[in-house]
Amino acid sequence: MEQVDCVVTGAGVIGLAVARSLAAQGLETLILEATDAVGTGTSSRNSEVIHAGIYYPQRSLKARLCVDGRKMLYRYCAERSIPHRRCGKLIVATDEAQQPVLASIRANAAACGVDDLRLLDAAEAQALEPALHCTAALLSPSTGIIDSHALMLALLADAENRGAMLSLNTRIEGGRIETGRIVIETTDTASGERFAIATPRLVNAAGLGAMVLAGSLGGFNREFLPTLHYAKGSYFSMVGRVPFSRLIYPVPEPGGLGVHLTLDLGGSVRFGPDVEWTDMLDYRVDPARGTRFYEAIRKYWPDLTDGSLQPAYSGIRPKLSGPDEVNSDFLIQDATTHGIPGLVNLFGIESPGLTSSLAIAEHVARILAPTLRAIAL
Repeated sequence: MEQVDCVVTGAGVIGLAVARSLAAQGLETLILEATDAVGTGTSSRNSEVIHAGIYYPQRSLKARLCVDGRKMLYRYCAERSIPHRRCGKLIVATDEAQQPVLASIRANAAACGVDDLRLLDAAEAQALEPALHCTAALLSPSTGIIDSHALMLALLADAENRGAMLSLNTRIEGGRIETGRIVIETTDTASGERFAIATPRLVNAAGLGAMVLAGSLGGFNREFLPTLHYAKGSYFSMVGRVPFSRLIYPVPEPGGLGVHLTLDLGGSVRFGPDVEWTDMLDYRVDPARGTRFYEAIRKYWPDLTDGSLQPAYSGIRPKLSGPDEVNSDFLIQDATTHGIPGLVNLFGIESPGLTSSLAIAEHVARILAPTLRAIAL
């Protein structure tokens, strides 16, 4: 049986960031990934936006870790030359009834530590983005975009340079809680070989599979497993360039932030995600959903032409709240909750998980290594 100081399950942006932080503390860290590459799950199916930390409830983990994580992420990108751009975004009201929502968003953002939002009237917003239709808007200058795969490769390189190891094609079959350690049973999906790993520290960063993984550990009380809801979000792309230089977001809708316009670093545009509650891990995009996209986009960009949208990709948010429920917070579950020393479950890490990744990693490292020294970012 192999023994290591720490095991991190899942090589998405969260798992890689956590492994980097733990390896920086001198812990022998092993990253287990079921697929044949890093970042193939939720981390590769999002808008690649660096969020400012605007929408989340005051004192929530999402609010605190997003604001802290955004600052850490911009600094990390600059130091590691990770492609990104602080392009800013506009949150738009498309009728007068929505304008009080903008004021509420601004007040909440300020309470969470985001103090750079600026309220614009229609003329001021259209001076920035002439093709935009709105009655008012909030300008968020600290919102940006990032090459998420370049970020993950940098995190992996940092982790490996500090001694961490990555094991791909490694499926976790289950495990058990023993005195002073956690034993994980795995299968190498390439060779079929089975092997066991013992560790005093296990970070469950398995994303959509995190609940199943925790429930497969003998000795873990299933009462501590939250209910997982799949919120599918589809994206549509458009051929050609659009007349916007900033991200455009409508006011939020239940379960998400509405069908927004985001740009990638090459200048291409994508619209989405919408919200579709589902019970299946099905990433196919239904072209028929484009009908609703046209309707939603034309509220802030009336000149969108018929037939210009095409299905792009989709992602599934691992949400802890369901339809018609208040959006849930991140759940970082440790021994103070479930009573198992060394086990940290990361449940419901949806947006703004990418932005918060470095702050989440530092938070987890403090739990598992109380003598945490400052991490050089």
